[in-house]
Amino acid sequence: MVEREGAPDLPAKLERGSHLLDGGWTASFGGSRVTFGAGSSRRVGEAARDLGGSRVLLVTDPGVSAAGHAQRAIAALAGQGVEGIVFDEVEENPTTRHVERGVDAARRGAIDLIVALGGGSVMDCAKGINFILTNGGRMEDYWGTNRASRPMLPSIGIPTTAGTGSEAQSYALIEQEGTLRKMACGDDKARFRQVMLDPDLTATLPRKVAALTAMDAVSHAVESYVTERRNPISSLLAREAWSLLSSHFTAALETPSAATARGGMLLGAYLAGAAVEASMLGAAHACANPLTSRYGIPHGAAVLLTLPHVIRFNELVASSLYDDLERAGAGGHGVKLPEIIEKMRTEAGLPERLREAGVPREDLPSLADEASQQWTAGFNPRKVERKDLLALYEMAY
Repeated sequence: MVEREGAPDLPAKLERGSHLLDGGWTASFGGSRVTFGAGSSRRVGEAARDLGGSRVLLVTDPGVSAAGHAQRAIAALAGQGVEGIVFDEVEENPTTRHVERGVDAARRGAIDLIVALGGGSVMDCAKGINFILTNGGRMEDYWGTNRASRPMLPSIGIPTTAGTGSEAQSYALIEQEGTLRKMACGDDKARFRQVMLDPDLTATLPRKVAALTAMDAVSHAVESYVTERRNPISSLLAREAWSLLSSHFTAALETPSAATARGGMLLGAYLAGAAVEASMLGAAHACANPLTSRYGIPHGAAVLLTLPHVIRFNELVASSLYDDLERAGAGGHGVKLPEIIEKMRTEAGLPERLREAGVPREDLPSLADEASQQWTAGFNPRKVERKDLLALYEMAY
């Protein structure tokens, strides 16, 4: 059964230096029950039943369905007498159109619980569906924080990638159809009640997808550690996330059968996502969003194009914090953090220059205009203006 009482608090577990990758465990954090361990997703039926679910919308994508994960989840639900309805139309960078289709499926199925099984796009879309299904209106109505007035359905998040950490967050990032505008819609009621971190689900990831999602998680750990909104809890989460990600990155990419490495990456991505929820992000993400929207550069690749340059820009005010990360991570030993990040980017096989990613040089000024309007720019530890963002793009070109 899913543990319902007496689970330790996750930050306390981290502070005690518990061996997080040994065996399986359940902990409480941010209103969620977090279960970690190989095979833990097979208990989704028990978790759904414990949350009062009888008819579940399983939100996923075609790739997850093709890998057989969705079918196994439906079987696990059925084994506990819970009916599952599959909605597998989610695509990368979900838009309001994907949310609307999911809401239609949920209404037809008269569901009472949502399970998100997939990567960050699936997690975001599932949360978006929950907003509209329970509170009505359009996603634009929830752009911001805590704008839902009615209760939302209980939900379960089961990530199949070690990347965005959206399973740890109350925000859904949904693109406005036709405009490419990213809407961050957050509400405490949108949090997953149960999060199941099962390293077995990441074993079939193609190397390219594993690399892209891993670098996304790395960027979350590094940026959230230094933002203006950082606090002791976010710092604890981000530091532990960086330690796990930097230690297991190479093995997870090169040896997909390495279960401990996959577990380290999955847990690291979750902790980094939780750190972002507490402290937000910075200039590298502000630069990345226009690159993804305009040119379709995958987010993990887009943010890594400028992250090393952002770190160097921020060192004027955050050098001691970056030194902390160098000591906490693997591969430091006198190597500066930007160089560590660049080495990981090379291992991942991601583009190292904007020109390699197909970005025309003449677009840099307008990209800087867009980046200056991104909300994450305001949390950067060093004040960043349009001219600074243009300089970052030029250094990355």
